[in-house]
Amino acid sequence: MALITADRERFPNNPWQLVETRHEPGNAGTLETLFALGNGHLGIRGAHWAAADADLPGSFINGLHEIWDIKHAENAFGFARTGQRIIYIPDANNFTVIIDGETLSLAESGVLDYRRSVDFSTGIYECRITWQCRSGATVTTTERRAVGFASRGSVGVSLEVSADQDVSADVTSSIINRQDQPVEDHSAHDPRRAGRHAGRVLLPLRLDGGDGSLRLSWEAAESRQRVGIAVDHWTSAGHQPFDTLVDQDDSSVRYVLAVGADQPFRLEKSVSYAAGRGVQDSGQDAAEAAEAGLRSVQDIFAESEAHYRDYWATSDIVVGGQPELQQAIRWNLFQLAQATARADVAGIPAKGVTGSGYEGHYFWDQEVYLLPYLTYTNPDGARQVLEFRHEMLPAAKIRAKDLSVDGALFPWRTINGLESSAYYAAGTAQFHIAAAIAFATNRYLWATGDEEFSEGMGAELLIETARMWVSLGFFGKDGLFHIHGVTGPDEYTAVVNDNLYTNVMARFNLRAAAALDHAEISDDERQLWEAAACRMQLPFDDRMQVHSQDNDFMTLEPWDWTTPRSKYPLLLHFHPLVIYRHQVLKQADTVLAMFLQWQDFTAEEKRRAFDFYDPITTGDSTLSACVQGIMAAEVGYPKAALEHFTNAVFIDLDDTHGNTIDGVHIASTGGVWSSLVCGFAGLRDQGPVPFFDPRLPSEWEALSFHLKIQGRLLMVELDAGSITLTVSKGEPLDVDVRGQVFSVDRDPVRVALEPVQVPEPTVFPSGLPTASIPVVRARA
Repeated sequence: MALITADRERFPNNPWQLVETRHEPGNAGTLETLFALGNGHLGIRGAHWAAADADLPGSFINGLHEIWDIKHAENAFGFARTGQRIIYIPDANNFTVIIDGETLSLAESGVLDYRRSVDFSTGIYECRITWQCRSGATVTTTERRAVGFASRGSVGVSLEVSADQDVSADVTSSIINRQDQPVEDHSAHDPRRAGRHAGRVLLPLRLDGGDGSLRLSWEAAESRQRVGIAVDHWTSAGHQPFDTLVDQDDSSVRYVLAVGADQPFRLEKSVSYAAGRGVQDSGQDAAEAAEAGLRSVQDIFAESEAHYRDYWATSDIVVGGQPELQQAIRWNLFQLAQATARADVAGIPAKGVTGSGYEGHYFWDQEVYLLPYLTYTNPDGARQVLEFRHEMLPAAKIRAKDLSVDGALFPWRTINGLESSAYYAAGTAQFHIAAAIAFATNRYLWATGDEEFSEGMGAELLIETARMWVSLGFFGKDGLFHIHGVTGPDEYTAVVNDNLYTNVMARFNLRAAAALDHAEISDDERQLWEAAACRMQLPFDDRMQVHSQDNDFMTLEPWDWTTPRSKYPLLLHFHPLVIYRHQVLKQADTVLAMFLQWQDFTAEEKRRAFDFYDPITTGDSTLSACVQGIMAAEVGYPKAALEHFTNAVFIDLDDTHGNTIDGVHIASTGGVWSSLVCGFAGLRDQGPVPFFDPRLPSEWEALSFHLKIQGRLLMVELDAGSITLTVSKGEPLDVDVRGQVFSVDRDPVRVALEPVQVPEPTVFPSGLPTASIPVVRARA
């Protein structure tokens, strides 16, 4: 069921804001996600201070986690041993407002007017509510929030209370330790959702407060990671705190005062967090470290405004004639900024810092779905993610030995560098994460020309992953190189032989490493990599004339497509073994391989593969719609491309997968960027020069965006009949448009485009066009 698009009166379309004009009970947790703020390091969910029905309020710091011993029902060598889960940090986003003895509450108080918004252009959240109090007074509360960027551990919150007559106000500002509050663990019912620790996690190290200030710090019970928080309050009329309470679970500062009709009360709360390596030393006071980062609320708001002013100047994507899509596109781009801008040398969690979903882990998503966006909009940020992967190399080499392979084997899901996937069939067996890291490394080097990274960290990542592949696979009796016992991106088909995606990406990895001029690579090793790449087995079904997802996929029983909608996603209603023995996909797999390694397949091979796999892909994964849309555009199916893109852009805004409550699907937001740039604009990279083959939907008037590429700032503008390219910063750049190379500089280069012909769908040997199979899409 749609959320935002189903009620445009409540959520009006605004190209630069997400706005809610009426509060209704229900969907509180989903809206906490949609109105969250973050900067890649720190995130605060968009919960109401006056909401009795808050679902999962809280705040997070990227990488701050607790650990525990995984208990396997049946143990085996090499299983993951340590679980990791992101921690809810002590949450500063809390107020209680009592007017003339009445506690203002959205559930019980009279509400005359209501509006809240998050402004994409400034990063500022605002909630303004006019209350009809039981005392007869009309009171308006206005709350504003922002996170810092230069000061990435900072949060600024202001609350203003005004009235139409003199009232007695009792206002409390609280810091709540939500991590240790009893909350239902939903993960037993839905493995996509985060679990919760039983018992106390955050152990207090320092609890001090007075005169409107709080200095607090905690340590996680098992991981021993520390977090400090410093909070200062300021009031408009210099009101002194009535009371200051300091406790390990709820610390607060209370103000009791009279508010006059012409004298609103304004309370500003400046918050600073400190976590990570800098506060791990037992001699370092985490609260003092946090105090050093305190900024005024106005400074924090100014930081946010300045950041987004610069961000949108080069990262905006404008679609002409589609206002509803424009709002959704900007919301997705805003989430990308919130997930990555100040992560620094760290991974990007699958939910960013908007929620605890997927336990706060880093997956292959960041390399395949997020690093394209980062590479072309914030290359320094892309390098920092790759530096973080490089920091994992020592642990990855140890993990490789556990799995009896050479080189480095990166964990499928992790925070601290150790594998934490307890279900190896859909976790550890996804060896393709190694190729994702290599692919992102190669793209970054191609797009930036960063020679220092190329000669150091980049080369190490490519070499160690290549060594893993050549030891994992083997030359068979047929003379071909095979990779057995792996799981590809499609988690509905597990532990197979010669998964096409894995083999195609491993081949790329081996070739990229072999092309390096590096002293560490011996001639024999280079020749072995080249031979394995050259002889890589790529399964192909002669009857269907389609590349097979793996050696046995075409022999599987077709899925029963009369399965009712209520049984999707399949992973929640069928045992994995039931799913594994059928021809049904959770997400694009072979199709994704043909997108990433676009130059290795003919147009006919891509079209036939899309025709075969698209109808049997359930869309149960949020990673799928964007890829399906990109390839639909390339093979010439504009209607399907736009349908898949629309599904992708509204995944969270309409909560179509039913788990937005746990945080934004950040990889999908990255896929939206790729859908626009690589799908409709047709960008393909890592070739001799940037290549464009545009596919602008007929419903759109225009599409424009910038790319930071090879030291230039390239502007791309599409309309119905042309593409216009301009280098607005940097030296001229050669660009290929549909096979013709142009030298682009500050004078716009306009290239006329011929319309793309829509091909007929493939009719496979069964006589039934695969595209006619009724597909059930995942919906909440």
